[in-house]
Amino acid sequence: HPSQLRLLPGVLSGLRELAGAGYAVCIATNQPGPAKGQFSAAAVERTNRALSELLEREGIAVAAFEVCMHHPEGGPGGDPSLVRECNCRKPRPGLLTAAIEHAALDPALTWMIGDAPSDVQAARAAGIRAALVFPTNRCELCPLRGGPSASPDLVADRFDQVAHSILAAKTGPR
Repeated sequence: HPSQLRLLPGVLSGLRELAGAGYAVCIATNQPGPAKGQFSAAAVERTNRALSELLEREGIAVAAFEVCMHHPEGGPGGDPSLVRECNCRKPRPGLLTAAIEHAALDPALTWMIGDAPSDVQAARAAGIRAALVFPTNRCELCPLRGGPSASPDLVADRFDQVAHSILAAKTGPR
């Protein structure tokens, strides 16, 4: 629900820094709730619209907002039209490639900043770099060190720390 939106500490300042350096801000999110019967597609759309408006009020334009409501198994009361395998659901690359296309981004200059191994895997599948916002002292991070498809280029505890590292790497705008 839009009233439950909360941004983690450092997200706004990190997004502002990246946008100020010329990076486009895009959102790519798995939202399987409608397929699982947990809430409606309209609820997802309403909340995503509220998130875009919140960011715009903070001076951050969203260049693309890609959503996957599919789920391979669904759930009781779920929308059967959304129950299926797809190419958009992370860790597959479809959401990211759609955002890259819609925002006219150069994949060589594009970063995916996520908070889960599936985000890193989607970035690798889309041919872009990956940063992970994740407490570095959590044991769940260990599987990410296991191979190139799951290892992020950057890891930090907070979004603003990831943004600083991206900008310090001087990888160019986008």
